[in-house]
Amino acid sequence: MADQDYTDAIALLKADHRKVEKLFEQYEGASGSATKKKLAHQICVELKIHTTLEEEIFYPAYRGKIEGDMLDEAYVEHDGAKVLINDIEAGNPGDDFYDAKVHVLSEEIAHHVHEEEMPSEGMFAACRKVEEVDLVALRDAMLARKQELMAQEESGGLPPAQPRAVNLQPA
Repeated sequence: MADQDYTDAIALLKADHRKVEKLFEQYEGASGSATKKKLAHQICVELKIHTTLEEEIFYPAYRGKIEGDMLDEAYVEHDGAKVLINDIEAGNPGDDFYDAKVHVLSEEIAHHVHEEEMPSEGMFAACRKVEEVDLVALRDAMLARKQELMAQEESGGLPPAQPRAVNLQPA
């Protein structure tokens, strides 16, 4: 599916979810250090871009417009993932706990995706009910930012993921 084929911002985010789920499946079936490292890096890049799009563009558009703590919980869930992403990126498949970190990241992302995509009760369902947010305009802004981030990754790499809601204590 080409970028312009996404009907709106939610369709774009769901497509990102499916792509990362496939990468996690490939990782689970992979053998060989180089293959695992490449897949883990792809997963981390996709998640860094996705969380940036949600945190910079999508979530702010709905702040104060949907009920409950869904947005705050999403930021905290992202931060838990970012800690693992940075750890995975700094490590190698032969390291202690490497596969376990990728597996736990997969589980955390599956939980997060479920919370966003739950029919009628999920964040995306709540967002669809907000009429004053233009999901097509959000998609366009997100696609433009995604292109910038992908270019940054290709030209030198993305920086480590930065937690926003969780205060990490120095070791």
